[in-house]
Order: sequence, then structure tokens, then C-alpha cells
Amino acid sequence: MLWNSQGSFKQNGENPGEFLLLAGLLILMGMVNGCAFVRGEVGEPFAEDRLQTIEKGITNRQEVAQQFGAPDEIVQANGHEIFHYRRFDSKLGWLLFVSRVNVASDHLWIFFDPQGIVDDVVFGNRTKNVEFQVWPFGE
Repeated sequence: MLWNSQGSFKQNGENPGEFLLLAGLLILMGMVNGCAFVRGEVGEPFAEDRLQTIEKGITNRQEVAQQFGAPDEIVQANGHEIFHYRRFDSKLGWLLFVSRVNVASDHLWIFFDPQGIVDDVVFGNRTKNVEFQVWPFGE
């Protein structure tokens, strides 16, 4: 049913031109969406030279905090205090009706012994290969 100029509905098929106009307008509105590429980052990248300043058995809790700032999370586990730092990188590609979001994160865990000296460092760098991808069906 379509709305006619007299303010009432009429049955489909009475005027195929109006149906084609309506269909054309819907397609045009869909195409007006266009495309967009958006990037979002939370946190700062972990610079390699800063990571190398952490020495197991030498660097203490205060030096780590001076180098990296306050951790995102502090965890107590098995007699260790663990500073956890995070960084997230996301990329969104939008093309007409197709979109894809890629999100990756870097994590830095620094383990301290009971005296507050670095016991271990674990770093995972996954944001270096985040790409803009629009095609939603794999690579």
C-alpha cells in the first residue's frame, strides 16, 4: 500500500512508477551513507628503549612507575605484585552497508618479588599489525 495525494492509502500495483521512485529513493539513501575509516587508540605505545630499561633483579617498583606511570591494574598473586599496563588499537572500515572492526591490544606485565624488585617481565605486542579491512568475509 502507498500513500496517495488525497491523504489515503491505495493498493500497490496501481502506479508502478511510484513504486520505482520509492525503491530508487531507498537505494539512493543507502548509497549516501558513503564510507568511513576510523581509528581509535587507548594508551600510549610501549617504546622499545623504555622496555629495555627494566632489568630483572635490579629495577624496583618506583623506577618502573617513573618510567611507565601508574599501572592500569595491580594484582597480587603467589607472593608477587604484578603491574599490568595495557594499550588498545582499533580500526573501523565502513563502506556502504559493509563494515569491519579490528581491535588489538598490547599488554605489559611486570612481576615484583616481595622486596619490590623486578622478578620477571612479560610483554605482548599485538597492535603492530592492525589493518583497515572492509571486506567482512575474511582476508
